[in-house]
This record gives sequence, structure tokens and C-alpha cells, in this order.
Amino acid sequence: MSAIIDTHIQVVESNLNLRSLLSWNLQQSGYRVQQCADMVSAREGFQSHQPGLVVLEAEFAHGQGLQLCQWLQRQGHPLILMLSARTSEADVVAGLRAGADDYLKKPFGMQEFLARVESLARRSRHTTKPLAIDCGELHIDLVQRRVRYMGEFVDLTPQEFSLLYVLTQAEGEPLTRIDLLRRAWPDAIDNPRTVDTHVLSLRKKIEPDPRHPDLIQTVRNVGYRICVGEIDRAVNRPIDQPVEAMAIAAHSKPA
Repeated sequence: MSAIIDTHIQVVESNLNLRSLLSWNLQQSGYRVQQCADMVSAREGFQSHQPGLVVLEAEFAHGQGLQLCQWLQRQGHPLILMLSARTSEADVVAGLRAGADDYLKKPFGMQEFLARVESLARRSRHTTKPLAIDCGELHIDLVQRRVRYMGEFVDLTPQEFSLLYVLTQAEGEPLTRIDLLRRAWPDAIDNPRTVDTHVLSLRKKIEPDPRHPDLIQTVRNVGYRICVGEIDRAVNRPIDQPVEAMAIAAHSKPA
């Protein structure tokens, strides 16, 4: 079996033995693998690495696997292979409706598992995704998760980058604070003002005049939108090579 080169896979499975076995076989097949054993590491790991394929246990985190599947679909639309010991038609339908692209019933053979992964990885390879986004003087590298403004690297926290990414993915559509909390934050937050704080921080770093922002605009009685007039999505253009290392702050919990 030939692996799809440079496919990044996230394995989200609570059983240590099975998680290790799946990850080892994937690595032997040539895939890059990240393992996650709890909900926090699963969400943070996805936002940090943006895997193209997620292997997800349906019963993960005390039955919250379906909710995590829905959350993943709202983030970057990865392909999802759901694993489950539940084999009824209703369970399969629930998994597929939650956003899974394929559903594999436990117990399963390793060769079947790898074949299903390879099939999904081929689909991922043929899915065109932007490598970078340009918004005027702002350059967002979606692969290396780095940002340059007017040619200079901007030191964003992981949370600020996620917020900026979600805004650009909306392509000018206004998003409410609740939408942004749900899509950009790895943990459940119920304080909409957290969004305002992070938007203010972003504006200070990427706006010429943060008091009169041009890029991240406030939509009265709704939330925020990003100005799309100058957005250019670089799909096939090579990613700029790093000129210098940019220190990324450790993930800080929102206030």
C-alpha cells in the first residue's frame, strides 16, 4: 500500500493500546500522525496542526465524539473517519450526519483500516485548499500558521491566529460573537466579551489605525467581519520560505 505523501492525520481515541496501534501502523505507511487522548488536546491539536484527516472514536470523551465531529466540521472541514463499537444502522446514520466521511465498525482488521484511510487521503489530496491568504498588506500563511504585515512578521498567539483564520474563512460575511466563540476557541466559553478583547488585540497588531480599523470591521448589533475587497487566496503559489523564526506564544486561556 502506498501512502499519500505528507498527509497529516490526527488520531483521537481514548483507548491507549488501540490509539498506539493505529498510530504506529499509520506512521509505518508514511503518514504524519498526532495522537490525542482527551477533548482539550484534540481541539488544541487540531487548531495547531490543521490535519487533513481525523480518525475519531465515536464514543470519545464519555460519548462526546459526535459533538467533537460537529466541532471539527465547523473549523477547517477535515475529512473524518469515525470508529465505533456501535453497529446499528441508527448509530451509523448519526455518525454520518454529524459530519463523518466514513464509518468503520469495531472490531476491524488493520488492512481494512489502512485502506479506508488511503481512500480518504486520496480525496484530501484532490481537494484544493488555499495555502495562503493576502488581505492588502496582510499575508496569512495557513500552512506554517504565520502572519506578515507590511513585510514584517507579526507575533500572534495561537488564539489570535485562530480568530483571524475564522474571520477570513467567512469571506466578508459578518459573524456574531457566539459564532466566533464556537468556531475559533478550543474550549467552551460563555463570555462574548472575550471576542472583543481578542479583536482589539488583533487590531493593534495588524491595523494601521486600530481606532479606525479597515480590515477587521465591527458590524453593529451583529459582531465582526473581515474586509474582503483585497483578499487573494494563494492556492497553487509556493509558500514563502521563512526569513526568520517567529516566536509563537504559548496558548493562553482567554479571560
